[in-house]
Amino acid sequence: MPRQPSLGFIGIGLMGLPMAHRLLAAGYPLTVWNRTRGKCSSLVEAGALLAETPGELCASVDLVFLCLADTAAVRQVVFGPEGIAQRAHSGQLLVDFSSLEPAATREMAAQLEALGGMRWVDAPVSGGTPGAEAGTLAIMAGGRADDIERVRPILRHLGQRLTRMGEVGAGQVTKVCNQMLVACNALVIAEVVALAQRSGVDAGLIAEALAGGFADSRPLQILAPQMAEARFEPVKWHVRTLLKDLDTAVRLAREQGGATPMSGLAAQLMRLHGIQGHLEHDPATLIQLFRETVS
Repeated sequence: MPRQPSLGFIGIGLMGLPMAHRLLAAGYPLTVWNRTRGKCSSLVEAGALLAETPGELCASVDLVFLCLADTAAVRQVVFGPEGIAQRAHSGQLLVDFSSLEPAATREMAAQLEALGGMRWVDAPVSGGTPGAEAGTLAIMAGGRADDIERVRPILRHLGQRLTRMGEVGAGQVTKVCNQMLVACNALVIAEVVALAQRSGVDAGLIAEALAGGFADSRPLQILAPQMAEARFEPVKWHVRTLLKDLDTAVRLAREQGGATPMSGLAAQLMRLHGIQGHLEHDPATLIQLFRETVS
């Protein structure tokens, strides 16, 4: 029986924690690292090893998984003084679940391979914390075909679908498209709930009434009831994440000579909501934007 590959997981947050638990439960040897060590405690209790630095983690595993907040965080973990690049070697793979700028992903992948031979697969995910917990994420990947096939058996424990979208960076472009749809949808759902409530309709029934129709979506089924009830805890995802990804979409479109007027407006509304103190809050709080600005 072939040896199970040893895995490292960096970024134990809202998404990373349940994903790492699923890999551990599937029987993979797992080493973890997080800037806030305490977030790793449940994984260590379940049998994971705790590394002192990203570089130490990299030195002890076959594959490294990242699930971090943004491009700057990934760059620091990979190329910082005690980062992955310091201990990387040929034959290893870095699989990045984070949502990053496509150009930065391609740049970092080339740099990492040139330094030590470690190759990069960008594999951002969609499905939120419920999908991470249930192992039903949609995973959109960029990288060499053989590298993606190498990790496919492992990623089956995390997602219901893994699609190779092209070379390195293609997964991030696809995630940008995903987030444009999600963020714009979330804002329209907030408008809908606010309008229904002002019109005397029970907004708590909107999701049920529209289920199965052309207007239905997973964001509708998740967000509309939360918005109608003003139920904003627990936080399952963050406004700041949607804002970051909308900004990436607008920038990417500009680089390609295109326009994203809907996503550009969504970014402005999301930024307005964020500066009102909601960056770390759940996107269900977008309903407050419309309740506060419409009399």
